[in-house]
Amino acid sequence: METPGSQSSLHRANLERVVRAVRLAGSLTQAEIARTTGLSAATVSNIVRELKDGGTVQVTPTSAGGRRARSVSLSGDAGIVIGVDFGHTHLRVAIGNLAHQVLAEEAEPLDVDASSTQGFDRAEELVNRLIEATGVDRSKIAGVGLGVPGPIDVESGTLGSTAILPGWTGIKPAEELRGRLGVPVHVDNDANLGALGELVWGSGRGVRDLAYIKIASGVGAGLVINGKIYRGPGGTAGEIGHITLDESGPVCRCGNRGCLETFAAARYVLPLLQSSHGTDLTMEGVVRLARDGDPGCRRVIADVGRHVGSGVANLCNLLNPSRVVLGGDLAEAGELVLGPIRESVGRYAIPSAARRLSILPGALGGRAEVLGALALALSEMGDSTLLDGTLAAAAPAFT
Repeated sequence: METPGSQSSLHRANLERVVRAVRLAGSLTQAEIARTTGLSAATVSNIVRELKDGGTVQVTPTSAGGRRARSVSLSGDAGIVIGVDFGHTHLRVAIGNLAHQVLAEEAEPLDVDASSTQGFDRAEELVNRLIEATGVDRSKIAGVGLGVPGPIDVESGTLGSTAILPGWTGIKPAEELRGRLGVPVHVDNDANLGALGELVWGSGRGVRDLAYIKIASGVGAGLVINGKIYRGPGGTAGEIGHITLDESGPVCRCGNRGCLETFAAARYVLPLLQSSHGTDLTMEGVVRLARDGDPGCRRVIADVGRHVGSGVANLCNLLNPSRVVLGGDLAEAGELVLGPIRESVGRYAIPSAARRLSILPGALGGRAEVLGALALALSEMGDSTLLDGTLAAAAPAFT
């Protein structure tokens, strides 16, 4: 048994700090580990050597700032995580290892709004199919990250709004999938997972404060403050789609009038073009036509951008993020939508907040949420199991 404050307990604490830093980042040079953990370069060097000997990490040559360096990542066979992303019209599953490598990924169409049972049946089937295809050892599954298109009540674990997914009323998504797969499951809404995905793999890398704005059938934001997702005490932080823009505007599904969502979400925007472009039009099609020069689609996208920019300006005035990342189908419109967003931010945000803000399209496209689900599983797993082999190998040093 380790005594608090003893040499062995301090050593274990330092091991856990290094492993956690590498696990969350994917890979770091030893200099970056020292900066992240606050440990000395010599201590980091000794710990990395010990972790490498124990099979917990792998070290590969790299360069940093033009100088030779060593990149440290968790061993590829140290464990497995699974990401499951439910969208309103799709299901996407990915399997990755602790070195942040995606081993397999597959998506299929799915009407999530219809039935939670059907959704979980399909998710279970797809997860099992990918596990079989990759040949991974089920005993090495450390956890599952699960994304759903609606707010999760922090206390109960249920979906916080029956208006968003009426077929999921009373369902506890994490509990349901945990019972099917027999492994730990961690759940969050899709906007938060999009933010995590872009933070770890995409346009948010290198920043500590950002907002990920997802525009699809609804409008939501994932907020990252000081490197961590901010959910609020009830789990509903980031519902930017329900900022009121016009008190006399259209009635929103939340019951209020003139929410941002009623001016930007696909369900409200597409009817504006149906008389001229037909009823089969999708947001993906609107973006494609706009990029090809269609004047009606360009006007609609510009209007959406200006409305979203008003919401982003409010966000900047309250939280002052350094970066906003735009996700969803609309992000593919590039400057056709980003320009109007920046215009509104410049008009309505406090100048000092607007000057420090960069607004970028997401780098991950439709994969942001499922990669964020992998990142969630990685962030929630403990480090004790990873250290068992290292500590066992080092045990004689503390006898």
